Amino acid sequence: MTETTTPETSTEATPEEASSQAPAGTRQSALVREGEVAADFLETLLDICDLDGDIDLDIDGDRAAVAIVDSEDGRVPRRLIGSDGKVLDSLQELTRLAVQSATGERSRLMLDIAGHRAGRRAELVEIARDAVRRSRESGEEISLEPMSAFERKVVHDEVLASGLSSESSGTEPRRYVVVIPEAGTQAEADDEQDASADADA
Repeated sequence: MTETTTPETSTEATPEEASSQAPAGTRQSALVREGEVAADFLETLLDICDLDGDIDLDIDGDRAAVAIVDSEDGRVPRRLIGSDGKVLDSLQELTRLAVQSATGERSRLMLDIAGHRAGRRAELVEIARDAVRRSRESGEEISLEPMSAFERKVVHDEVLASGLSSESSGTEPRRYVVVIPEAGTQAEADDEQDASADADA
């Protein structure tokens, strides 16, 4: 048995507010609709497979966020996450296709199961911060391990928030993030090495 929790939205607005907020309101309504379609698809899937789990809906920035969480009837089977989240990624793509089929629009919704992505996000933030620190100290580019698109996005966002830049390199499924040092950092590191060499000469 599944239960769906939807985000609270307000539809009250003055005529002037309605006019100025129409684009944002329309976009939010579309995201809510995406979440509802996704919830129907996932509830049907869980029922067919006779699996426990409730559905939580939210809006995270510019995309719908859907989560399958433990219910009062039982835990969500962790096999729906799979090794390194591969089954979760596949379910997310299937859910996006279901939404696109129903709405006619490409979906960028994020699916989480039993808090897997939330926990992984916290780990990735720490990985990104460590890479930023090492890049600043060394003045060199720091290449990270291959990651999924979701993981790379989290790292890119954290690196940007830290004041550095980053880029993705390689090809799937071995695509990875490269953290780029601040402009001038490498030159400063080279100057320090030259100064040290001169002192030793």
